[in-house]
Amino acid sequence: MPASGSRIAAETAPDVALRHIAAACRADLSRYRAIVLQSRRPIGIHQARVALRRLRAAFSVFRPAVDGPEVRALSAEARWLAGECGPARDLHVFLTESVTDVPPVVKRVAARLASSHLQRARAALSSARYSAFDERLQAFAGGTPEAEPAADAKAARLDTFGRTVLDARHGKVLRRGRSFDRLGEEQLHRLRIGIKKLRYAATYLAPAFASPAAKPYIEATVRLQGALGALNDRATAARMLADIATAARPTEDTAAPLKVLARQAASGEKRRRRKLERAWKDFRKVGRFWRA
Repeated sequence: MPASGSRIAAETAPDVALRHIAAACRADLSRYRAIVLQSRRPIGIHQARVALRRLRAAFSVFRPAVDGPEVRALSAEARWLAGECGPARDLHVFLTESVTDVPPVVKRVAARLASSHLQRARAALSSARYSAFDERLQAFAGGTPEAEPAADAKAARLDTFGRTVLDARHGKVLRRGRSFDRLGEEQLHRLRIGIKKLRYAATYLAPAFASPAAKPYIEATVRLQGALGALNDRATAARMLADIATAARPTEDTAAPLKVLARQAASGEKRRRRKLERAWKDFRKVGRFWRA
């Protein structure tokens, strides 16, 4: 949660809360952008993407109260920037979390790919397009955007607004999780998107309720999102393996090593399923803090 949470309370207007959150996301993005531009430390790419994801999630959460061309444009630019940083982050996660004992030949190919991905991210984060985005985001966070909140949103309290949003998102997750044991890959993907949106909504709106029940609720959404994401890792791993195979030079025989890594990435299916089932049960039992 961005540090702006301490400036948000039950009586805060939704548009004011969004501007606080946007300012915090912008500060985080600026901090980690500097790391990306100055070093190869993975934390720069990882956290820059997190800041952009948080920003887009905030625009989505508060869209019923604050919307318009400016908000949509800022969200679209944040999505573009995240996409430019995505390949570098995905490759690093694959090599450090999805597989182990990566053969030297694969490491060499991956190192070239990583360098190319980093340059792509640096180009985006140092471009004129980024500068224009940053200026518009600063103006929005400062309360001087072209888009203004709806008339009824100006008088609304964050707790009232939050109950409506959280009820809707919680209900959507429950509907998508019906017949949980029989959900297919596409349905589980939709459930993962739903729980991710609910998690961000709960995180951003929790300060409006100051309830001790907020922490266990948010933790349950984090565990469920993580368990669903673990099932999705197979698709990401397959994409990374294909990229490495394509980037290999004729003198670099990666076929056999990549098959070994593919088996690694695909292993543990039953364990991931059991973890997902536990996370779903825990989520179903946790109390809704905004209705406590």
